[in-house]
Amino acid sequence: MNRVALAIATWFGCGFWPKGPGTAGSIGALLVAWPLIAWLPVQPWHFAVLALVMTPLGIWASTRTAEVRQMKDPQIVVVDEVLGQWITLAGASTLDLPHIAAALLLFRLFDITKPWPVRKLESLPAGTGIVADDLAAGVYGAAVLVVLRFVVQF
Repeated sequence: MNRVALAIATWFGCGFWPKGPGTAGSIGALLVAWPLIAWLPVQPWHFAVLALVMTPLGIWASTRTAEVRQMKDPQIVVVDEVLGQWITLAGASTLDLPHIAAALLLFRLFDITKPWPVRKLESLPAGTGIVADDLAAGVYGAAVLVVLRFVVQF
């Protein structure tokens, strides 16, 4: 089970990217989203559902990997970025390249800066704390995309 947890937690190796594993995890999330967008009639909100369905698995994998690595939040754990990225993508008005790029930039901005109360969520126990702050950063990113939709028709 440790290997399964590690595969999920690192998003099938994205977490081992030497420079910017969080960004690699976000891009890994979009590499899953892109074929879904291209081949299926998915809507942006489907990515929020996907993130919520996958969150318990992400928490389990993050917890297990943190235990094995004996660290609170190992840098290789990027499933949290995947889930947060999908949440941000859910705020897009359409699933085209400009909106996907904006979702990537906004999620990374909020994940890195961790505005209140995002940073506080890191103090939750184990995998819950690892994942919760990225879900909150994803909500911030999605909210900005929704505001942009109404303010500048983006």
